Amino acid sequence: MFRTGNRGRLAAAFATALLVAPVLASCDSKPEGSYSHSGGVADGWPVWGHTATGQRHSANTQITPENVKDLKVAWTYRTGDLSKPGEHADLAFEATPIVANNTLYLCSPRSRIIALDPTTGKQKWMFDAHPNTFGSTVIVCRGVSYWKDSQTSGSDKECLQRIFGGTIDGKLWALDADTGKPCDSFGDHGKVDLHEGLGFIEKPGLWGISSAPTIVGDMVITGSKIIDFHNTDMPGGVVRALDTRTGKTVWAFTAAPPDMDQGDAQHYPRSAPNVWAPMSVDMERKLIFLPTGTPQVDGVIGKGNWDYYGSSVVALNTDTGKPVWHYQFVHKDIWDYDTPSQPLLFDYKSPDGKTVPALAQATKMGTIFVLNRETGVPIFPVVEMPVSTSGLQKGLSPTQPIPTLPEHEVQITKFQDSDIFGFALVDKWDCLKRFHALVNEGIFTPYYSKPSVDYPISLGGMDWGGMAFDPQRNMLVVNSNNILGAHHLAPHKGSDGYSPLIGTPYRQVYDNMMSIFSAPCNAPPWGRLTGIDMTSGKKVWEVPLGTSRDEAPWPLWFHLGVPNQGGAITTASGLTFIAATTDRYFRAFETATGKELWRVSLPAAGQSMPMTYRLDANGKQYVVVSAGGHSALQNKQGDYVIAYALP
Repeated sequence: MFRTGNRGRLAAAFATALLVAPVLASCDSKPEGSYSHSGGVADGWPVWGHTATGQRHSANTQITPENVKDLKVAWTYRTGDLSKPGEHADLAFEATPIVANNTLYLCSPRSRIIALDPTTGKQKWMFDAHPNTFGSTVIVCRGVSYWKDSQTSGSDKECLQRIFGGTIDGKLWALDADTGKPCDSFGDHGKVDLHEGLGFIEKPGLWGISSAPTIVGDMVITGSKIIDFHNTDMPGGVVRALDTRTGKTVWAFTAAPPDMDQGDAQHYPRSAPNVWAPMSVDMERKLIFLPTGTPQVDGVIGKGNWDYYGSSVVALNTDTGKPVWHYQFVHKDIWDYDTPSQPLLFDYKSPDGKTVPALAQATKMGTIFVLNRETGVPIFPVVEMPVSTSGLQKGLSPTQPIPTLPEHEVQITKFQDSDIFGFALVDKWDCLKRFHALVNEGIFTPYYSKPSVDYPISLGGMDWGGMAFDPQRNMLVVNSNNILGAHHLAPHKGSDGYSPLIGTPYRQVYDNMMSIFSAPCNAPPWGRLTGIDMTSGKKVWEVPLGTSRDEAPWPLWFHLGVPNQGGAITTASGLTFIAATTDRYFRAFETATGKELWRVSLPAAGQSMPMTYRLDANGKQYVVVSAGGHSALQNKQGDYVIAYALP
């Protein structure tokens, strides 16, 4: 998934010195008066991305740009994942709850699957999966899924509504949605061990599930997370569709190249690309879209064509699991630029008035590809840009695909001296000195034995937080990072490091490109929020996302734009909600303009995607966010789920 060591080093630097820019006045405000909550649309949040299309857009309009300033805490729930005050564990609380069966469901990083009353936050039940977290670099669970049986008969009548959740140690659980009890008819008394057919796994923590499964009819479909660039021989990234009632495999997609052995349920191909991020579905066209990772080490540039499905989006037929088309975003990916987020499905409205079924995919390179989702053909032009094939790893691609639109979120051209930043002459001179020592061949600079440019780092660009789409305003909203790093290959020393490349002569080393004040050597903003018109592909607005508050002492609270992990949602009333930043703020922006309208301080950073729901036409609209921080970002951790509503 990502380079934890690299992220931790970067995040620690941010936490110590974001030092110069205009001081922000606080936007926190106290609610005034009260509101009538009757009338208007009532929209829920039934799946992870709101719908299977992953647009993350709510039809609710009770909370508006005019009254959002009056939001207050409606309820707070704590998962219990952190048992001691101030405890720091290898956790990332990235969960987005869902609402179904008049209940709010979520999972904690330690795979506690929880059911809450959505109006009070009172716990209905909690199931602890007790996963084996030994060896996991980051312990995470992004969400659960809900399924209702269309049949009223069967041997397991207590499980006609089910909650499905995957664990970091590779188990898939089916629980009764009303009671939280395991569904006895599913797999082995409620769980399926997805290690079956994978073969040898060197140690715990290398393979598991981090994202919410996808429901299509009576199938529950899941991929897996695999530690990238660890070994030349790793478990394969099989995607499996299981029967929601029995847990038996309906079909499996192995991501092995078409001309190679696809294996079977007893032996899936080794080291094939995985799918760790959420999937999306076009139910009408019977297509499920998989954002793929990279094949392992040798599979990228070694023997065979294991890169065939790597760092791509793959469209499968939902009935058969057979590929319909695929499109690759990175050729021969050695940079950990795997496809990191849920594909977003929307209707593209062309300048000539035509409507095309489309798919938008955010990438770690900071680019956004827009494809016809029926064919995989780009809607906006894509050029194959010449790139360097030098370095120690041979067999690299001489070109990489770069979309001309939508407008890029990162710098595609080579860094120049003018791009190097410092708060004062002394730190800028130091950054320039180290920048001049780098091999600098622009984006996609290969690895050498000496440090070379690593830009964007594997944090992105964009990461798993992905994008949101407001269909009324035809606006794509995306948060991104802009951080210069450096890396090199060194002689192998065994399994040391996050990317040890076991089985090769080398290991990956991530070099420090922070200033003497521990800030990035490239100019801010280091984090941004952007609104893009999806007919023209042009940016409508762009604002720095995040401040140095909570990461630097007063009065050094500046609006620089900081690293972010998480995602945004939009509402029909014209609001964009996002936490994500390394400061502990939860914010609302005006979707049309990017103007910040509201922010509130959280007890821990919200490295998650929020959600919003309204249960009925006479009820309140709630906005809920998980606030628990991220161990790799080295910020304050917590186990809070917080709901906001109008008074």
